[in-house]
Amino acid sequence: MKKVIVKSQIATAEILLERMARIGMEFLPVVWQHERIYVPRGFRSGMNQPRIGLRTEVKVANQPAEYILYLKRHIEDSGVDFVFSTPVKKYTEATGIIHQLGFGKLAEISRQRRTMWLDENTLVQLDEVEGLDGAFVKIEAELQEGEPVNALRQELLLTLKTLQLETMLVQTYGEMINSNLIQPYYIP
Repeated sequence: MKKVIVKSQIATAEILLERMARIGMEFLPVVWQHERIYVPRGFRSGMNQPRIGLRTEVKVANQPAEYILYLKRHIEDSGVDFVFSTPVKKYTEATGIIHQLGFGKLAEISRQRRTMWLDENTLVQLDEVEGLDGAFVKIEAELQEGEPVNALRQELLLTLKTLQLETMLVQTYGEMINSNLIQPYYIP
């Protein structure tokens, strides 16, 4: 699946929760997620290389965790992310397969995530990430066949501005955690 993704940071999750409530929109309940992000040997950021994630997700405290394996590849020159995912029954075996394919662990990310669908193709995620200050708003939209990437990106950036968010982040959570540095860019 092809996606266009934009992300911004806010001081607290409550700020966005209040803004959305004022216009009659509500996030789904909090889901706890823990991800291990794997990259190929010799990985260099910005080189269009794939990342594999193995996510543990707990939706309800007294229910068993779900495991999801996903592949994500960001194509720098187009700004499109290719994302594929599948449920996993055996976490340990999936980890072994990832290592046998020559991938090594880049980062571990724990977060509390709330989601809300703006429409059938656009998802807003509100993340509170362990080890990072504030909260993060991530909007991802599926790129439809023949749809111009730049037009969709501008639409998502306009949505960020509508939510009173003035900056955009291009770093992944793993990069932010590993570097201890967040580099925001002002939305034009």
